[in-house]
Amino acid sequence: MDVRRRAFVPRASRAGGRLLLAVPFALIAAVTVVDVLSPPDVHLGPFLIAAPAVTASFAGPRMTAFVGAVAVLAQSVVAVARTSITDLNHTYQIVALVLISVIATFFAHLRERDEKRVTRLRFIARAAQSVVLRPLPHRAGPLHIASVYLAAEEEAQMGGDLYAAARTGTGTRLLIGDARGKGLDAISEASLVLGAFRVTAHREQALPELVGHLEEGVGSAEDTEVAPGAESDADDTDEAFVTALVLDLPDHEPVVRLVNCGHPPPLLLRRGQVIPLDAADARPPLGLSDLLSSDATVETFPFDVGDVLLLYTDGVVEARDRARAFYPLAERLTAWAGDDPPTLLDRLRADLQAYAGGHLGDDAALVAVERLAPRP
Repeated sequence: MDVRRRAFVPRASRAGGRLLLAVPFALIAAVTVVDVLSPPDVHLGPFLIAAPAVTASFAGPRMTAFVGAVAVLAQSVVAVARTSITDLNHTYQIVALVLISVIATFFAHLRERDEKRVTRLRFIARAAQSVVLRPLPHRAGPLHIASVYLAAEEEAQMGGDLYAAARTGTGTRLLIGDARGKGLDAISEASLVLGAFRVTAHREQALPELVGHLEEGVGSAEDTEVAPGAESDADDTDEAFVTALVLDLPDHEPVVRLVNCGHPPPLLLRRGQVIPLDAADARPPLGLSDLLSSDATVETFPFDVGDVLLLYTDGVVEARDRARAFYPLAERLTAWAGDDPPTLLDRLRADLQAYAGGHLGDDAALVAVERLAPRP
C-alpha cells in the first residue's frame, strides 16, 4: 500500500466559490437601493466599480463581464430613478463603470489562462513524480509492505526522499534514502539513485556490489559538465550525497541483511518492543565514498514471522512540536507495535502531522515491512 499526500479541491472549497459569487451581487443591490434613497447631493454609484473588480479575483472572464453588465444596468436604473440617464454626472459614472468592467474582464482572462497553465504543469509534474517514485508492492514474497510519503513543499508529491523495492530469485531488496537538500536538485539526485537501484537490484549480486552501483549513480550527476558561460545552480563548495539504507530480506531465512550509508537505523517491532538495528560499521552517504576506501559491511539481524521493520527518513525524527522538541519515534511506536503495516503507518502519519502542527520542516518517508508465515 502506497499513500501520498494529494492536492484536491474539496467540496467545501467549491461551495465557498459559490458563496463568493453572492458578494458582488449583494454589493450591487445594496449600493443601488441606498443610492436611490440618498439625498440628491449624495452619489454612491462609484462604489459599483468594486463589484466587477472583486469578481475578477476569483471568477472567470464571463462571470466578471456579467457582473460588470449588471453593475452598469444598476447604475442606469439609479440614473433614471434620480434624474435622467442623460445627466452628465450619471453618464460619466456609467462610462467609467463600463471601462473598469472591461479592464477587470481582461485581467480575469489573464488570471484564468495562467491558472490553466499552472494546472497543466502540476499534472505533468505529478505524472513525472509517479514515474520516478513508483508505489511499493503490497506483497513481495512473504512480506507485507506499506509506505507513506509526506512532502514538505506544498502541492508536491515527491521531494528528496526515496524508496524502492525489487524482487530477486531468493528474496526482496529494499532501498530507502534521503538526498541532500530540497527541490529539483534533490529530486534529480533521488531519481539517479532510484534508476541505478531498479537496474541492478534484481540481479543476484552481493549487497556491497549493489551499493557500489548506487554510488556510481550519485557520482554520475557530479560528472555532468556545465556549458560554457552557464552557471551552476549549486554552490561549487557543495557536494551531492544521498543517505541510504539497502536491505536484503531472503524468503526462506528469518533474517534481514543491510548496509547503512549514513541513514537513520531501522526499527524492529517485536512482541511490543522497539529495537533499533544499529549498524556496527556504517558507511558515509552515497557520493562521499572518497572518505572511506573499504568495502561496504553487511550487517545481519533477526527478522522472524510476525516481526515488523520500520524504515524512515530523518524528516520523521527531526519533526518538532511548538516547544521545538524532536518527534519521539521509538517511544510512540511502542503503543502500535502489534499493528499491521498499513494500520501502523496510518496512525504514525496522523500522530506525526499532529505533533508537527500539520506542517513538516522536511520531507518524510516511511516504509513498514512485516514478515508473514509462509504460504502452504
